[in-house]
Amino acid sequence: MTTVKEATLAVGGLSNTSKMPCKSWGISAKECKTGSKLAKIEGTICNGCYALKGAYVWPVVERAHARRLELINTSSWSDNMVTAINNAPFFRWFDSGDLQNPEHLEDIVRVALATPNTKHWLPTHEKKFVSDYLRKHESFPDNLIVRVSAANVDGAPPKGFKLTSTSHKHGEPIGQECIAYKQDNECRDCRACWDSEVQNISYKNH
Repeated sequence: MTTVKEATLAVGGLSNTSKMPCKSWGISAKECKTGSKLAKIEGTICNGCYALKGAYVWPVVERAHARRLELINTSSWSDNMVTAINNAPFFRWFDSGDLQNPEHLEDIVRVALATPNTKHWLPTHEKKFVSDYLRKHESFPDNLIVRVSAANVDGAPPKGFKLTSTSHKHGEPIGQECIAYKQDNECRDCRACWDSEVQNISYKNH
């Protein structure tokens, strides 16, 4: 039987971000399919992406991201993620990076189904992957909160999705505002991003 330590190594490790109340999993933002294109366009949420600077570009972090990306193609990835998450109450997908393909999303759904005691939050710019999944399966597991992100700062929430996120700078926040910027850039007791009753989360753009 695979131990939590062995499984964690087999998925390339999990992230411990200072803001989050839980562990997360991510890959390089350079590997974002849509985000890497948006990052080159002024006025988009991805332009000036936090995950393309600072500690995210340290060689040791880049190596970890590359290892995680390589390992998603292994047949045991979903099973190992289940063991690594180890029934944690909350989990975040993609503190950096994004979905790689429809199969990647299907695998994450399998992980969510196998960890019913864990509330998962998955932010993404990959609208087509999400739309195609919903067209085929109608809905995500109740414990998997998939939020489709707006492309532009001060832009409207993406249409056609129940759960979304936006970013505000000059305009007012849409829906519920993320309060992390008011409390040392930490979630603390807030779990709005994981809450299916919160339709849209708006993050303050700095």
